[in-house]
Amino acid sequence: MPVVTADVLVIGAGMVGSACAYHCAEAGLRVAVVDRGPVAGGTTSAGEGNILVSDKEPGAELEMALLSVQLWAALGERVGAGRLELEPKGGVVVAQTAEAAAGLAGLVAAQRADGVEVTDVSAAELAELEPNLTREVSAGAYYPQDMQVQPMLAAAELLRQARVRGATVRTGCEVLGLRRGPDGAVIGATTSAGEISARYTINAAGTWGGEVAAMAGVNVPVLPRKGFILVTEPLPPAVVRHKVYSADYVANVASGDAGLETSVVVEGTRAGTVLVGASRERVGFDRRVSVAVLQRLAAQAIGLFPFLSDVTLLRSYLGFRPYCPDHLPVIGEDPRAPGLVHACGHEGAGIGLSAATGHLIAQVLTGEKPDLDLAPFRPDRFTVEVA
Repeated sequence: MPVVTADVLVIGAGMVGSACAYHCAEAGLRVAVVDRGPVAGGTTSAGEGNILVSDKEPGAELEMALLSVQLWAALGERVGAGRLELEPKGGVVVAQTAEAAAGLAGLVAAQRADGVEVTDVSAAELAELEPNLTREVSAGAYYPQDMQVQPMLAAAELLRQARVRGATVRTGCEVLGLRRGPDGAVIGATTSAGEISARYTINAAGTWGGEVAAMAGVNVPVLPRKGFILVTEPLPPAVVRHKVYSADYVANVASGDAGLETSVVVEGTRAGTVLVGASRERVGFDRRVSVAVLQRLAAQAIGLFPFLSDVTLLRSYLGFRPYCPDHLPVIGEDPRAPGLVHACGHEGAGIGLSAATGHLIAQVLTGEKPDLDLAPFRPDRFTVEVA
């Protein structure tokens, strides 16, 4: 097979890779996408579709989340919100104890100072926002910027839009190694379908981003963090109106503990099913189902929405979130391996942050000043190198 030539080779056809492909193609770059599996076959297929600002503490990730909600809204207008199942449903955070309410109030104040739209909500107002919510609540907060998307549909649609702009997409195509130039720069990849030459190679391999980085001899410590989601039987419309979660969810997202953590998130879908998450556990790529974890999530969900005790669960599923030790994604060109551009390590925020990630990378690759400072996400912030 002759060498395929592109400006940009994207490794990974999940949500982040699809967003990178779309934004790079939109910017006029010739794009090739490869994935050893199907479109959205990894972490993207096992997520809830969260696009959140509410769970971000002040800092670089919150800045990226604020940019991303704007870009998702623009994508919805450009390609059609229905094609993405993009819903600006808003988020409701619930504090069930006085201690949780105090912690939430501090977070809300800090987020508001950084530009987040958020409204303090009393226990009585929570009942108006979510009539089926437990009345055993202290306070809450409403975040109108929070959204939800159907991640597999969105990834497929962005790749379709990229193809319209000249991109090529090859699934079932495994990357066997990265090609290097005389100066050591990454100049593409050798794949199971042949060689691809590219000025830039984007590592959007999700949970396997560390393996792709290792092909270039650099360390990007992306680890799998296992999580379960429950799916109920279809229910009447609006039994859960927003994305609703307990105030301790933010702390669990930021935790680096390897042990099991659960903090309930409940939301409805267009199909009528209700999704219940979220658990976090660092157990490698262990795909065994834990009934104890499912029971714990179900109990926490009933604690927020008592009516769920009489609802049947259709199924559960699990996925592996690409976790970095400092809870920040890895974004940008790697100075240790010029030509290799990372877009991985987003953990559970990959769906939401994908729009900003693709947009910022396209800006960098076309020589435009990025809208955000990418220094906090730099690939060489980790010290240990691959031998």
